[in-house]
Amino acid sequence: MEASHVSALQLKHAGLERQIQQEMSRPAPDTATLQLLKKQKLRIKEAIEHI
Repeated sequence: MEASHVSALQLKHAGLERQIQQEMSRPAPDTATLQLLKKQKLRIKEAIEHI
C-alpha cells in the first residue's frame, strides 16, 4: 500500500509541475495561482520524503 501511495503522490507532484509550467508560459501568468500550485507541490514533496 505504501508504494501505491507514493506513486499517487508522485503523479500529483508531476501534474502540479505541468500546471506550473503551463501557467508560467502564459503571456501574463497569475502569480496567486502559481503561488498556490507551488505550495501544493511542496506539501506533496514533503509528504513523499516523510514516507
